[in-house]
Amino acid sequence: MSYKFCNICFLDSSTVEIKIKVEPADEYQELNEKTPCKQETSDSRSSIKRELNDDSLDGHPSKEVKWEPKNWRQLIENIRQMRQAILAPVDTMGCDQFTSDAETMIPDRHKRYHCLVSLILSSQTRDQANHECMVRLKKHGLTPESIVSTDDAVLEKLIYPISFYRNKTKFIKQMSQILIDQYDGDIPNNIKELLKLPGVGKKMAHLCMRSAWNVVTGIGVDTHVHRISNWLQLIPEETKQPEATRIALEKWLPFEIWDEFNHLLVGFGQTICTPNFPRCNDCLNAPICPARGMRPIRKTPMKKAIKPEKLEF
Repeated sequence: MSYKFCNICFLDSSTVEIKIKVEPADEYQELNEKTPCKQETSDSRSSIKRELNDDSLDGHPSKEVKWEPKNWRQLIENIRQMRQAILAPVDTMGCDQFTSDAETMIPDRHKRYHCLVSLILSSQTRDQANHECMVRLKKHGLTPESIVSTDDAVLEKLIYPISFYRNKTKFIKQMSQILIDQYDGDIPNNIKELLKLPGVGKKMAHLCMRSAWNVVTGIGVDTHVHRISNWLQLIPEETKQPEATRIALEKWLPFEIWDEFNHLLVGFGQTICTPNFPRCNDCLNAPICPARGMRPIRKTPMKKAIKPEKLEF
């Protein structure tokens, strides 16, 4: 508190000093008078928005925002914990197992070839069936040269009962000839050229780049990743096709998670978040899962360990 002195003169020339009390300005008055911020309305996907820049001065562009799912970090961390506790078929029979083959006598280019062949065969096929097929092919001789020289009827028997085994026989033979003619028996090291190979789609190409070349170029979205991303509302709108799911995921999911995302969700979908009768009673995400209660669940106890099939590579 402060006082201000002023002199007041009267007609008889006498002067009197009067103290005038000066109150300090209310430093919070301006803040309290501001219009409250408008609250954002929540949508059906329970999303939040992440600011990408902090331009707040007048005349600057408005803040750019990026969509994020609600609780996504907790959802993924819970999936990590469940995946560590339960072994899934993809952990022992996935395509990346062929590039980490312990047999040092196999050239790296052949390991990469095995990875690509496994991916082509895996389309709409269970890992167990794909694994058995790869075992037969490796015993027969799985190199571009040996596959090209194999009669179609023999190759079909080796691949059967893989789904679409006749078409996949043609794809593998055509692809193998292209690899011999254009890549010295190796596979391409980029997405653009991988997609030119018969039977190779975007999901396979991205998975192959990650597994065979250890380069992350995108998120591999198969039926499990597609389904679970929609169930957990990890995308802003429901998608009908895996490719649409991949595009939506890559718009917001941090790049450092792309490498593990496919493997995490595939194993999770094989063991707990199954398409029919998911094991919600065993799922750590049950309390915050947007899809909880929408489907009948499996009530039988979950086995704490799944024994992998004996590898014969």
